[in-house]
Amino acid sequence: MGVLAGAEPFAHTGSSGAGFLLCHGFTGTPAGLRAWGDHLAAAGFSVRCPLLPGHGTRWQDLNRTTWEDWYGAVREELLALLAENDTVFVGGLSMGGTLTLRLAEEFGDRIAGIVLVNPSVTRLSADAKLLPLLARVIPSIPAIANDIAKPGVTELAYPRTPVRAAASLARLWKLVRADLGKVTQPVLLLHSAVDHVVEPENSRIVLAGVASPDVTEVVLENSFHVATQDNDAELIFGRSVDFARSLRAGQVGA
Repeated sequence: MGVLAGAEPFAHTGSSGAGFLLCHGFTGTPAGLRAWGDHLAAAGFSVRCPLLPGHGTRWQDLNRTTWEDWYGAVREELLALLAENDTVFVGGLSMGGTLTLRLAEEFGDRIAGIVLVNPSVTRLSADAKLLPLLARVIPSIPAIANDIAKPGVTELAYPRTPVRAAASLARLWKLVRADLGKVTQPVLLLHSAVDHVVEPENSRIVLAGVASPDVTEVVLENSFHVATQDNDAELIFGRSVDFARSLRAGQVGA
C-alpha cells in the first residue's frame, strides 16, 4: 500500500545555517507537524520531518517494525542536518518526544536544544503491563489518535493501535528513562493540562530526570494531546522559534 495522501515526509531548506528536525508520534504522520515545520521554515530554519517506518500506510505495517527502525530514521535525518548546518535543534510530539530524548542522550552537545510536546516515557494504566502478552495474541487495540480539543480538526493517524509495535515502544521508554541524566542540552517542554493519551506523570519524569541546567516548562491550557494541531499550536510554534533563536544567538556571541 502506498503512503496516504498528506502523510508524506517534508523538508525545507533555510538560509540561516540552523536546522530543525521534527519527529512525529506513534501511529501519526508528518501531517501533524506540517504547520510547525512551515512556521520554522518561515523563520529561516532548514527543516526535516521524516515519515517513520510502518507509519502513513496501514496499521498492520507498523506491527512489522520496531523502535530501532523509527529511531534509525530520525537519526539518519539528524546526521544529514548536522552535516548541512552549524546549529541543529530537535523537536517532537508524543513518541516523537521520546525519539527526541533518545537523540539528545546519544548526540549530546551536537544538538543545541530540544523541544518536547507532550512527550511519552511511560504508561501507568494496567493495559501497559499486559502489552508483551497481548502482543502475542491480538494484533491491535482501539486507536489513540485524534485527541484534539479544537473543533473540526482531525489527525491523520491510524484507526487502530498495533500491539506489537506498542510493546516495542514500551521497551524504548525504558531505555530513555534510564538515560535521562545524559540529556544536558537546553530543554523546552510544553505539555497539555488535559491529555487523554499521555499521562501527566510523563512530563514530571522528564523534568525530574534530565540533567540540563536550562529547562523551560510551558503548560498548554487549551489543547489536548495533539497540541501541534490544537488551540495552542501557535504558542508552540512561536516559543520554539524564540527558544532556538535565543540559544543560537548565545552560541554566536560566545
